[in-house]
Amino acid sequence: MTGLVVPARWPLRAMADSRRLRSYDFVLLAAALLLCLIGALLVWSATRTRLQLAGANPQTYLAKHLLNTALGVVLLFCAARVDSRVLRLIGPLLYLASIIGLLAVFVIGSTINGAHAWIVLGGGFEVQPAEFAKLGVVAALAVLFGQSAARRPPDVPPSISELAMGLGLLALPLALIMLQPDLGSALVLVAAGFGVLVAAGVRLRWLSALLVAGVLAAVLAIQTGVLADYQLARFAAFTHPGHDPQGVAYNINQAHIAIAHGGLFGQGLFQGAQTRGAFVPEQQTDFVYSVAGEELGFAGSALIIGLFAVLLWRGLRIAMAAVGSARLVAAGIVCWLGFQAFQNMGMNLGLTPVTGLPLPFVSYGGSSMFAQALALGLLQAIHRRSAS
Repeated sequence: MTGLVVPARWPLRAMADSRRLRSYDFVLLAAALLLCLIGALLVWSATRTRLQLAGANPQTYLAKHLLNTALGVVLLFCAARVDSRVLRLIGPLLYLASIIGLLAVFVIGSTINGAHAWIVLGGGFEVQPAEFAKLGVVAALAVLFGQSAARRPPDVPPSISELAMGLGLLALPLALIMLQPDLGSALVLVAAGFGVLVAAGVRLRWLSALLVAGVLAAVLAIQTGVLADYQLARFAAFTHPGHDPQGVAYNINQAHIAIAHGGLFGQGLFQGAQTRGAFVPEQQTDFVYSVAGEELGFAGSALIIGLFAVLLWRGLRIAMAAVGSARLVAAGIVCWLGFQAFQNMGMNLGLTPVTGLPLPFVSYGGSSMFAQALALGLLQAIHRRSAS
C-alpha cells in the first residue's frame, strides 16, 4: 500500500510547482534579462580595448557584469517569494536600513567621480547606499499611504497631514543624498516618490503645488550655489553644448559623435571607432547607451527602448491589478525605473543634463543591479499575490 501512496503525491506536487511557475510574469523577466545580456556585450565592448592597452584581462568587466547579473537573479527570486501582505513590516525596515547606509557614507565612505557616495569594501567591491535608498523610500511611502487609506472612507484622498508625513519621509534621504552630492540619485528619488503620491490619490492641486515648488527649489539651488561646481558646469554644457568642448562638454560631445556614426544598423559589435579608441569616458556606466548607438545603430538603440517599454508596461499592469500598499510599491518602482532609463538615454542624446545615472540593467555596476533586481523581485511578489 505504501508503494502506491507515494507516487500518487507526485502529480499533485507537479501541479503545485506548475502553478507557482505560472504565477511569475515571464514577459517582465525576459525583458529585464535581455537588457542585462545586451548590457554585458556593450560593457565588454566599452572596456576590452582599454584593458588590453593596460595589459589587463580584457574580459574583466564582462565577467563582473555577468556575475552581478547572476547574483541579481538570485536576489530577484528571493524577493519574489516575499508575501506582499507583509510589506507593512518590510517597508519600515528597508527605509531604516537605507538611512543607516546613507549615514555610513559620511563616516566610512569614499569619493568617486566627485560624489562622496560610495563605501569601499575591498577586493574591488563597492556599495552605493543611494541605490538601495530608492527602494527603501518607495516601500516606506507605500506603507504610510496604504495604511492610511485603509482607515479612510473609500475615494477619500490623503489628508494634508498624511502628505506632510510622506514628504518628511522623502526629505531625510533626499537631504543626505544631496550632501554627497549625488544629483542623479536625488532626482530618481523624487520621481519615485512622486509616483507613489500620484498612485495614492493625492489631490491634483497639491501635486501641482509640489511641482511648482520643485522647480523653484531647483532654480534657487542653481542661483545660490547649493549645487557643486561640477554639477553647475554640466548644466552649462547642456544649455551651451559648444562651451568648453575639451573640458566639461567633452563626454557628451564624444557620445554624440559615437551615436551619429552608428547610422541605421551600426558599425558592428566591437567595431565602433569611438568605442575602440576609448574616446568616451565612463562608457561602461553612464554612457553605455552611446556604445549601442555606435555599434548597433538606430535599430539596436530602438530595441533597448522597446525592452524598457515592455518592462514598464508589465510593471504598470502589475500595479493596476494590485491593491493597497502593494499597488503603491509597484507604481513607485515603475516610476523609478522609467525615469532613470529616460534620464540616462536622454543625457547620451543631449536631451537632458548629465547627472551620472547608470542605465538600469544595462550599465556596469553591482549596487544598481542588485537594487533593481530586488525591485523587480517585489514586483513579481505583488504579481504572484494578485494572481493567486
